[in-house]
Amino acid sequence: MKKILTLFAVVGLFAFTSCEGPEGPPGEPGPISYVYEVDANFVGPNYSVTSNPSGMLSGDNILVYELVGTAGGDSWALLPQIYYFNDGLESAQYNYTFSKNRITIFIKGSLSDLSELPNSFRTGKTFRIVIVPGDDGLNAKKVKPDYSDYNEVIERYNIDDSNVQKLN
Repeated sequence: MKKILTLFAVVGLFAFTSCEGPEGPPGEPGPISYVYEVDANFVGPNYSVTSNPSGMLSGDNILVYELVGTAGGDSWALLPQIYYFNDGLESAQYNYTFSKNRITIFIKGSLSDLSELPNSFRTGKTFRIVIVPGDDGLNAKKVKPDYSDYNEVIERYNIDDSNVQKLN
């Protein structure tokens, strides 16, 4: 009797392990990061530019970088960036705010009239907007990137920035 039960158990094991049912529904997509580029001209009265990137999920975060140099490859600086004028007596900074559907990059300064800032500070500026997943799905024990280093962030979140989408 023991041998028959063992035989049934072995046959049952083979029968049930070789069966396949229908494929289940697909799981949720993993975290996705995006990078966008904005060419900005800041004009009064608000001295701001607003963009509407797609792909942002609830809980995601935004990092904005200013293009600060192109010699030897693009160099990016994390906002906010503060600049001093008139021998350090006046200052102005690029900063940003964001919501799920909108990003606003703006200039704020100690000058009463921001139109007095140099044209090079207000026009022809380039910024990169990086959407970083709120739940990056990566091992929590890994060291977080230095968010001030654009290239480290791009590498950490496996972002392909070779074909960056331009926003208006």
